Amino acid sequence: MALLKILNNKAKTDENSGFGTNANSYGGRFVNKNGTANIEKRGMNLLRRISWYHTMIDMPNWKFMFILFSFYIVINFIFAVLYYAIGIEHLDGIAQSQSVLTQFGQAYFFSAQTFTTVGYGHISPTGFLTSALSAAEALIGLLSFAIATGLFFGRFSKPTAFLKFSHNALISPYKEQKALMIRVVPFKNTNFTDAKAKITLGMSVEENGARTNKFYTLDLELDRINALSLSWTLVHAITEESPLYNFTEDDFKKTHGEILVFITTFDDMFSNTVAARTSYTFNEIIYGAKFETMYNRSKDGTKTILYLDKLNQYHTTNFS
Repeated sequence: MALLKILNNKAKTDENSGFGTNANSYGGRFVNKNGTANIEKRGMNLLRRISWYHTMIDMPNWKFMFILFSFYIVINFIFAVLYYAIGIEHLDGIAQSQSVLTQFGQAYFFSAQTFTTVGYGHISPTGFLTSALSAAEALIGLLSFAIATGLFFGRFSKPTAFLKFSHNALISPYKEQKALMIRVVPFKNTNFTDAKAKITLGMSVEENGARTNKFYTLDLELDRINALSLSWTLVHAITEESPLYNFTEDDFKKTHGEILVFITTFDDMFSNTVAARTSYTFNEIIYGAKFETMYNRSKDGTKTILYLDKLNQYHTTNFS
């Protein structure tokens, strides 16, 4: 029944969504909550289908640091093994009377000194093979630190939209009717101007006996604001022109659909346009609820206080 309501109303489909129309070829949601496409690529060698630069730039900080420290430990261990295999007697400064574990440990720390080009001078290589190995390690160390420096700079300088979306979308009372509402807020000390929003509804429907994906652009009360300093509630009024017109709470539960949210804004710190996106499946939509106010005036009346921890807070309400 919900599908017939969609197909027979005045809503116009969006042919430029960028997503395929064959519903049988799609699994799960179109866009993950973090804004990435819910797609796994196969059919090509892993080293060719993955950009290691983008992977290192986008991964969480803890994982990035873990990889750097792991690489540092492992590469020095490998060189320590090579030094030990050539012969510990070719490392001048290591006493032959010491235990094997102590000798290997000193070879490891000599490798760390060579890799970082610190060179304290307590241990030095003798012989052609050991000297050649230490020279090669020094070069690898210089190149590795150059790459690590570039990755650090790329991670810190990458234009990022520091925006958070509410965990749920709401169907709320709005001007004697209903509206779809989604809230977004800047959560760092950034200045966003000229913010633009677009919301697309994607649904899997039956058309001519076959399942197909249909996409609709949802008109917003405000799709553009001059400054994004406080919270911004994106409001789509559910009128007769809306594909969600006459949708009941039960229809949302039975219909497979997803709300795709796209926001672009200018960050004057980066002096660049940044973008953020997320999505809400129909089971992430709360029917009959309103967002709590996120900000109010300070006690002394000199500032506006924005409570970031209230981003997802709402209360239930009835439709009149």
